Amino acid sequence: MKLLIVESPAKCKTIAHYLGDEYQVESSIGHIRDLSIKGKGGFGVDIENNFQPEYVILKDKVAIVEKLKGIADLAEHVYLATDPDREGEAISWHLSEVLNEPKEKVSRIVFNEITKSAILKALANDRDIDMNLVHSQESRRILDRIIGFRLSSLLQQKIGSKSAGRVQSVALKLVVEREKEIEAFDKTEYWDLTAILKKQVGQAEILLKAKFYGTTENKMTLANEEQTNNVIASLKEDEYQVTNIAKKERNKTSRPPFITSTLQQDASAKFNYNAKRVMRIAQKLYEGVEIGKDRVGLITYMRTDSIRLSDEFVKSAKSYIIEKYGEKYYKGVKKLQKGKNIQDAHEAIRPTDIRRTPESIKKSLTLEEFKIYSLIYNRAIASLMSDAILEDTKVDIVNAGYLFNLTGEVTIFDGFNVIYEEANIADEEEDVTKLPDLSLNEKLNFVEIAKEQKFTSPPYRYTEARLIRKMEELGIGRPSTYALTMETLKARAYVNVEKRTFVPTTQGILTTEQLELFFSSIINVKYTAEMETILDKIAEGKAVWYEELRKFYDVFAPLIENARDNMVKLYPKLTDEFCPECGLPLLIRRGPFGEFTACSGYPRCKYIKKTPKKEPTKIGVVCPICGEGEVVERISGKGRSKGALFYACSRFPSCKATFSGIPTGERCPICNAPMIMVDNQIRCNNEHCKSNEGLLKASNT
Repeated sequence: MKLLIVESPAKCKTIAHYLGDEYQVESSIGHIRDLSIKGKGGFGVDIENNFQPEYVILKDKVAIVEKLKGIADLAEHVYLATDPDREGEAISWHLSEVLNEPKEKVSRIVFNEITKSAILKALANDRDIDMNLVHSQESRRILDRIIGFRLSSLLQQKIGSKSAGRVQSVALKLVVEREKEIEAFDKTEYWDLTAILKKQVGQAEILLKAKFYGTTENKMTLANEEQTNNVIASLKEDEYQVTNIAKKERNKTSRPPFITSTLQQDASAKFNYNAKRVMRIAQKLYEGVEIGKDRVGLITYMRTDSIRLSDEFVKSAKSYIIEKYGEKYYKGVKKLQKGKNIQDAHEAIRPTDIRRTPESIKKSLTLEEFKIYSLIYNRAIASLMSDAILEDTKVDIVNAGYLFNLTGEVTIFDGFNVIYEEANIADEEEDVTKLPDLSLNEKLNFVEIAKEQKFTSPPYRYTEARLIRKMEELGIGRPSTYALTMETLKARAYVNVEKRTFVPTTQGILTTEQLELFFSSIINVKYTAEMETILDKIAEGKAVWYEELRKFYDVFAPLIENARDNMVKLYPKLTDEFCPECGLPLLIRRGPFGEFTACSGYPRCKYIKKTPKKEPTKIGVVCPICGEGEVVERISGKGRSKGALFYACSRFPSCKATFSGIPTGERCPICNAPMIMVDNQIRCNNEHCKSNEGLLKASNT
């Protein structure tokens, strides 16, 4: 018997199905060891002895370790098959240390997809554990432990903030800086002027919206209503004449296959899924799904920053594209420049089998799994397809020396757009239409002139997708950290989520300001990105891990001591009230759920002042379930969705109806559940109802 150990229990069944009775497949259920909390500072690290770590088995893994040791003793060989990244390499090393088997009996295997061919190939190419990768992961863990323990403890004592982190605090800094840009933004008035014209085409009248550009010589901005009215007064209703028609072809190239960050961004833009949800769904698709009588891994490893595709996949995709769409639709792998701080350890996210189209396995997937699998499948195929060819048309229309523009776009060849439509993550306005045939000197019939006052807009707040994209651009964090960082910012109450955007809280702003004041040399974009580069060098064997940690610590330690001496302590705050039970002054303290007022005599006196309960906001809709209560806004106080807005009946707990959007008063024609409005889309309140499947198509068109 041979023992193969993976991280996740969900993989065991899939892999065991491929390998048969010769192998026993077991799971470590993630990490089995972590740094202890002993020694100087509670770091579990001997700082004076080249940062040597001291590991302990996690309490909830003691039984698992004993079980694995027993099986390993009986096995003729042990294969460590944890995830194909630094974290997985470290888990394999921890397992090898704990199992304590002879070196020649234990080997490491890696695979990028959970398919039979990939598993068998990995077994045929087993290797030793890569200690450079292990040291890189150890360095990251030690860095995060030192910063987390020392910096978080300091902030908790001084300003009541819950935590700080190497990546987390820089992400928060980006959110706070953007909010300050918005607050400092000085909006400027301007006016839009649109000439609504029409052209007779057969029996139909086609309306055209020509945008004001300026004079025939220069671009002109209409700064106020008076200036706008002066232009309107000069125009003549029967003098809108076409003076120029310019047509130009352009190619639109498909984007590369998904990496972790772009998958999270696209899913956010198209389905309003947060990063954590996307990774949960992708993990399930990677580990294996029941398809008929088989259990198969549908996608490759989903934590990656590489856009590479295997030659085998490209070959199969080429045949598929040519067979389904024709030879002119295939272009092949496009040459793309490798971005900075890219590890390129394994492939992009792609389907494991080109023959498993989303539609062919739809019945085996939940709605959310189908959506994410469709995105991954279509994006991977599209990345190898031909460019779309578009024809842009620009028409100049002149009246009384003023110039108006019409713009249009026609698809000459759809190319990759036949399978994949890109999401508009940047929230850019698109107003492109197909224009009728027009001719030079043609006069267009006037309908009306429309003017609209506008103001320049401040920068957009960060959504999860925008913040992840910004972090990726700046080289902050890694694919495995993006989702966790987003969740941490919300869990620590450093940000609120309003209309899908991050708004820093008072505590979030205070935290950033104090870190800027005392730790600006290390809590910044440049230093954080450089640290990622150093970790990469350690992984490549080009830097000595403990030497790099020493460089960091020699800078960090004096900063902590300076902040401990000079950072102003905000909590507890003395009030002018006195405890009604013992007469001592009341203090404002900060706890896990924010500020509260309590007796200064704690723990002898445990009085805590009660705060009035805030009444929920009514939205003027009768509960569609009980017909008696009103629907009110509520904020989730626990679980994965803590801090999220949802809607519920005001008669709770008598009526326990909840809604993820605003009830419309209608019922679903398929399952009879209430229909709700979410982000201007009407859908069924039952997330798994098939009536919601149309939203996927709507989001892709």
